[in-house]
Amino acid sequence: MIPAQRSIGELLTAAGTSNALELRGVTRTFGALAALSDVTLTVKPGERRGVLGSNGAGKTTLFNCVTGDVMPTSGTIRLFGEDVTYFPPHERIRRGLRRTYQISLLFNGLSVLDNVYLACRGVSRGRFSLIRPRRSDALMQSAFELIEAVHLGAQAGTMVAELSYGQQRQLEIALALAGAPRFVLFDEPAAGLSPTERSELVEILTNLPRHIGFIIIEHDMDVALRVAESVSMMHNGRIFKEGLPSEIESDPEVQELYLGGGHG
Repeated sequence: MIPAQRSIGELLTAAGTSNALELRGVTRTFGALAALSDVTLTVKPGERRGVLGSNGAGKTTLFNCVTGDVMPTSGTIRLFGEDVTYFPPHERIRRGLRRTYQISLLFNGLSVLDNVYLACRGVSRGRFSLIRPRRSDALMQSAFELIEAVHLGAQAGTMVAELSYGQQRQLEIALALAGAPRFVLFDEPAAGLSPTERSELVEILTNLPRHIGFIIIEHDMDVALRVAESVSMMHNGRIFKEGLPSEIESDPEVQELYLGGGHG
C-alpha cells in the first residue's frame, strides 16, 4: 500500500537532512532464486557511487527495485528521506529519480533535439499542452542545454537513427537529465563504446552538476573507478565490499573475483 503523500515543505525538509538513497535489508526473490539478499546501501546527496560485480551479481535487479520496475520481496527503500518502497515508477520520477537502460529506448525517427525536448516536456506541468513550442520556449532552451552537456550540440538536428552507437548512449544521458533530477541510475553506459567514446563518457559524467548524485553499474572497471567517489561490490545478490575506488582496485579479493588478479 502506497503511503500518503507528504506536503512539498515536508519533502524539501527531508531532502535537506536525509540521504539521497537508503536501502535497508532489501531482498528480492524469483521463486527459489534470491536475486538480492538483505542489501543495505546508503548514498549521500550529490555522491557518485559505483556498483560493480560480475554477471548475475544482482546489479540490475537492484536498479529495478530502486526505480519501482520490480518491488522488493522485503526491506525498505527511501529516497531523500521518503519511504518509496511501494511507489510506482512515475511517483519516483516525480521525486527526482531518473534512470538509463542497457538497451536504448529512443525515438529513432525523430531528431536529437526532438527526443530531448519530449523528455523535458514529459516531466513538466505543461506536458499535455497541444501548443507547438517556439525556439524561445523554456523547455526548448533546456533541451538545447542538455544536448550541449552531452557533447551533441552539432547533432541537434540529426535523426537519432543516423547517430553512432556511442552518440545514442550520450543522448540517453541527456534524456535522463531532463527535468532537473536529483539522483540518476546509470545502467552500464559504457557498454559497446570504443576507447575514445569511453573517455568522452567519463568527461560527461564527471562534469555533471555537483548536486546531482548518481549510481553507475558498469562492467568497464576503468570507467566506473574514474567517475565514482565510492564503490560497492556485489556478489551473489549481496554487498560484498565497500570502499574508495583505490581501495577496491587494490583489494586482493576483488582482484581475484572481478579483476582477474592482474588489474593494475
